[in-house]
Amino acid sequence: MLRINNIKMPIKHNENDLKKSVMKMLGINEEQLKSFEITGQAIDARNKNNIIYVYAVDIQLDDEEKYRDIPNVREIEKAEYTVEKMELGNRKRPVIVGSGPSGLFAALVLAEAGLKPIILEQGKNVDERQKDVYNFFKDGKFNKYSNVQFGEGGAGTFSDGKLTTNTNNFRMQKIYSELILAGAEKRIAYMSKPHVGTDKLIGIMKNIRKKIESLGGEYRFQNKLVSMEYENNKISKAIVEIVSDFDSDREKETYEIDTDVIVLAIGHSSRDTFYMLNDKNVKMERKTFSVGVRIEHKQSMINRSQYGKFADRLPAAEYKLNAKSKNGRGVYTFCMCPGGVVVPAASEEGRLVVNGMSYSGRNLENANSAILVNVYPEDFGEGGVLAGVEFQRKLEEKAFELGGSDYKAPVQLFGDFVKNVKSEKLGKVTPSYAKGYRFANLNECFPEYINESLKEGIQLMDRKIKGFASYDAVLSAVESRSSSPVKIPRNEKCFSNIEGLIPCGEGAGYAGGIMSAAVDGVRCAEFVMEYYKGL
Repeated sequence: MLRINNIKMPIKHNENDLKKSVMKMLGINEEQLKSFEITGQAIDARNKNNIIYVYAVDIQLDDEEKYRDIPNVREIEKAEYTVEKMELGNRKRPVIVGSGPSGLFAALVLAEAGLKPIILEQGKNVDERQKDVYNFFKDGKFNKYSNVQFGEGGAGTFSDGKLTTNTNNFRMQKIYSELILAGAEKRIAYMSKPHVGTDKLIGIMKNIRKKIESLGGEYRFQNKLVSMEYENNKISKAIVEIVSDFDSDREKETYEIDTDVIVLAIGHSSRDTFYMLNDKNVKMERKTFSVGVRIEHKQSMINRSQYGKFADRLPAAEYKLNAKSKNGRGVYTFCMCPGGVVVPAASEEGRLVVNGMSYSGRNLENANSAILVNVYPEDFGEGGVLAGVEFQRKLEEKAFELGGSDYKAPVQLFGDFVKNVKSEKLGKVTPSYAKGYRFANLNECFPEYINESLKEGIQLMDRKIKGFASYDAVLSAVESRSSSPVKIPRNEKCFSNIEGLIPCGEGAGYAGGIMSAAVDGVRCAEFVMEYYKGL
């Protein structure tokens, strides 16, 4: 098979035009093409007067060696990801805690192998979760077990559904193929910045769950890992509590699962579990993470800045920006949502968190993104390994207070944030936060070093996107869940300091988004399979 890179096409084109361009480049006709597959697509907007698409394609021909010396052509071999089949036999079923991307794909691989995993999820299935989330977005009651952070699909379900990653791990092919089989568009496998959209992710999560169940996996929703037992430093039991929608005075119902393996795919917001693990002497470390705000602009302004005169002829524009403040801290955009909304993302009562979400069409009025500042373990002060959790909580409690203590978002115009005065009216940008907003002075939410970094960073970003630091850009607080505040170290067998306990994905500090978390889930499943061979 041949891969042809750097194929340049005008904005207006179709797949047949692309195929003709490839044939012309190689001097062949259509009869000679045995197969043709797009494997890469990106928009090159560096020259605003001549924005183009750039492609990579894979083709099969007879006598392929004749074409190897043509520029941008190379020979490749493709191999499918395969799962080794096993018999569970007398072995105990593995337990996976969490059904986000890492837990989902760990469960899928283990189910395909024949190991019949049990998936524990303290939240609800995605249909019921969706009802709870949108009810809360309107005027409903907050549910600490079923929200933007917790439930089937994890935090990524209510996001832009970005599938970008800095890794080129061979397991990514498995992730893409399963998402496509479950309902995602085929183009996610070749777009340079693929996304799914929260409206599509909901159905995709259900379809992958059904596949896992058909292979012998078992989902247990509203079942929370609350403790575990180990003998001779080896996992022996998972202790599970059945949770209700809201806390009540009823006696808590718990049960035990005998198991040799617990995969901790718990996500970055599983604070109760972090504290339980600490009590159980699981080794954890403080780690660097980031906090900040959501910034909103008109999507039309972002489109004009990125695409110039072609703004109306291309998909909603994205951006990825970074800067360094005078105090040495990194400031960067994260989880940019074109044509999206800012959403309530709290997972604890009395604490307010904001996040971003886009639907697959990315066609709403505003663009939003997190603007984050690095915070380091030395910033957290006293409090042991979980001091980062308490650092986040203090910011979230202050944001809740500034928003009026009813989950409305505290917002401020960027110009007023710089001046350190509370905003009194909006400009051109209307906040998209569904539960409503209250004007506040967000300088009161953060330590001064974060305020300084945000102000400097946003103004530096204006050099790359004119209007980014406009006076009426809307800030909302607090964005505090970009990554886990802890890392759970694992050894060469993927275990923590307890044999059979496998820290996995973003919550354990080994991923930073949907794709990298899913890849780590597959990797952890491979270690489980290897371990089971010796049991």
